[in-house]
Amino acid sequence: MGVELIKTDVAIVGAGGAGLRTAIAIAESNPDLKVALISKVYPMRSHTCAAEGGAAGVIKPDDSLDLHFNDTVGGGDWLSDQDVVEYFVNEAPRELMQLEHWGCPWSRTPDGSVNVRPFGGMKIKRTWFAADKSGFHILHTLFQTSLQFPSIERYDEFYSIDLLTADGRCQGVVAMEMKSGRLFQFQAKAVVLCTGGAGRMFKFSTNGAIKTGDGTAMAYRAGVPAKDMEFVQYHPTGLLSTGILLTEGCRGEGGVLRNKDGYRYLQDYGMGPETPLGQPVLKTMELGPRDRLSQAFWHEQQKGNTIPTPWGDSVQLDMTHLGEKHIDERLPLVRELSILYSGVDPVKEPVPICPVVHYMMGGIHTNIDAETPMPGLYAVGETACASLNGANRLGSNSLTELLVFGKRAAMNAIEFARSQTSSTSESALKEQADQAQAKIRELVGRSGGTESIAGIRKEMSDTLESGAGIYRTEESLKETCAALVDLRKRFAGIELHDKSNVFNTDLFQALELGNLLELAQTVAEGALARKESRGSHQRLDYEARDDENFLKHTLAYYQGDEAPRIDYHDVIITKSKPGVRDYSGGAK
Repeated sequence: MGVELIKTDVAIVGAGGAGLRTAIAIAESNPDLKVALISKVYPMRSHTCAAEGGAAGVIKPDDSLDLHFNDTVGGGDWLSDQDVVEYFVNEAPRELMQLEHWGCPWSRTPDGSVNVRPFGGMKIKRTWFAADKSGFHILHTLFQTSLQFPSIERYDEFYSIDLLTADGRCQGVVAMEMKSGRLFQFQAKAVVLCTGGAGRMFKFSTNGAIKTGDGTAMAYRAGVPAKDMEFVQYHPTGLLSTGILLTEGCRGEGGVLRNKDGYRYLQDYGMGPETPLGQPVLKTMELGPRDRLSQAFWHEQQKGNTIPTPWGDSVQLDMTHLGEKHIDERLPLVRELSILYSGVDPVKEPVPICPVVHYMMGGIHTNIDAETPMPGLYAVGETACASLNGANRLGSNSLTELLVFGKRAAMNAIEFARSQTSSTSESALKEQADQAQAKIRELVGRSGGTESIAGIRKEMSDTLESGAGIYRTEESLKETCAALVDLRKRFAGIELHDKSNVFNTDLFQALELGNLLELAQTVAEGALARKESRGSHQRLDYEARDDENFLKHTLAYYQGDEAPRIDYHDVIITKSKPGVRDYSGGAK
C-alpha cells in the first residue's frame, strides 16, 4: 500500500499545551483554515499534564515586568535573548488571564483573587498555580476549549517520522497511524512542531516515555540547527528509583532540604543564611535556581554528606513542619506520589530525593516569532529554543512559554500559509514520503541483527549520565562523544522482534531511539566545545563563565552518520549586561 495523502493548511505536530494553544489561536482567528493536529498520544496524555507547580506571570501589585525580566535573564546566566524575554514577560499575564476565562481552576486567596507562590530563582511570588496539578488543569482547559472548533481535525496516535521539504520550505510531515501501520503524507502550507523535549536520553529523568525529541530530530535532519543542546537541566527534587518529580511548589510552600545530619546545607552554597520558621521574608535558600541546587547536591555527595540508598545517594526534602492541612490543600499530589512510590508520608517524615534530568533548554533554533531558519516551519515549547530560558530555565516559565509562543507561532503560521499557493512540488513530496516508507520497511524487515533496542538505549543513557551530567570534564565528554559515535553505528544492527503493522511498539521505540542518539550527539559535542561553566553546563576543568568567548548560542548542524558540525550565534542583549548571579538575598 502506498502513502496516503491528506492536505491541510497548517499541520501541528504534538497536541500538548503548545500544540493545543497554537491550534486554538488559528481556529479562533481564521476558522476557514484547516488545522491538522497530529499527536502520538491522546492529547490529555501529553506531558504537559505532568507539570505540577504552576505558570509564571506578573499580576500582583508588588511585582513588575522588569523584575520578571531580570529574574529570567539572570537565571538563564545571560544566555537568554532579551528581546524574547521582554516579549514573554509582557504577554504572560494576558495568556494566563485567558486561561482563567476559559475555565482554568487557579487556586485562590481568601478574597477570591488568583493566588501565587514563590518559585526557584524568582525574587518575588509570581507563579499562578492550581494546587499541585497545574499542568493537568492547563492541559484540560486547552483541550476542552479546542473541542468547540470544527476546523481543528485531530489525528491521535499518529507517529511523525520525517518532515517534507521542497522549494526551500517545509511543506508537511510523514506520519504513521499507530493502530494500523498505514503511512500518511500530510501536505501543509505551514508546519508547527510542538513535540516536547528529549530528556529520555538520560537514565534518570522526570520525563514520560513519550519525551524522545521527535520534532527536534526531524527538524535537525531536515537541516535546521539544534541550538544550545548542551544545557540540560536537573531538577533538585526527584523521587528515588522512579525519577517522578516533586514540584518546586514543595519548596515554594516552605519545604527545606537537609543532608544526612539534618543540616540545611544550602546556606553553604551562596544562597543565604538559614531562616527561622515563621519569618515573613524568606531567604533564597531552597528557592535558589535549579542548577545551583542540583550542583549543591553534587558537592554534598563529594563530601559524604548524602544518604546512601539502594537507588543511589539522596538528601531529605522536609515538609513535616507545614502540617497536614496545608499539604493536603496545596500539595495533595505530592503527598500521594510520595506515599505510593517511596512509602513515605511527607506529613510525618522527610522524603528522600535527589537531582533528576527534567528539562532541555536547547532545541530547534527559533526566533522571537517562533520561526525556524526554514521557511514554513515553526516550533514551540521544549522542542524549540527561542532562547527564553538561556542556560537555565526558571521553574514555572515553561508552562507560560507554551501559551505565549503557541499564540505567536499561530499568528505567523497563518500569515505564511495565506501567502502560499498550492505546492508545485507534488512529485518531490511524494518521493520523500516513499523514502520514509522504504526506511520503515527496511527496519521492520531486517533480520540477523545482533543489537537490541534496550541494550543500546541503556548504554546511551549510561554514557550521558557519567560524561555529560551535572558536572563535566574534557575527558568525560570525549569518552561520551566516542561512545555515541559507536552506538549510532551499532544502531544499524538492531532487529525488531515485532514484524506486524498493528501498534508495533517495537518499531516506534526503534525510531525514538534513533532520534535520541542523534540528539545525544548534539548535547555531548556542544558541551565539549563550550569551554566554560554557565548555568546548567558546568565544567570542572573550566569553572568560570567566559563571556568573551562563549556569550553565544551553540548551533549543531546535522552531518549524516558523522558527529554534528558546531557553530555559534550571537545572543541578543538589549538592556541587561552580563553580571553576577546573586541568590544570597531575600525572596518576598
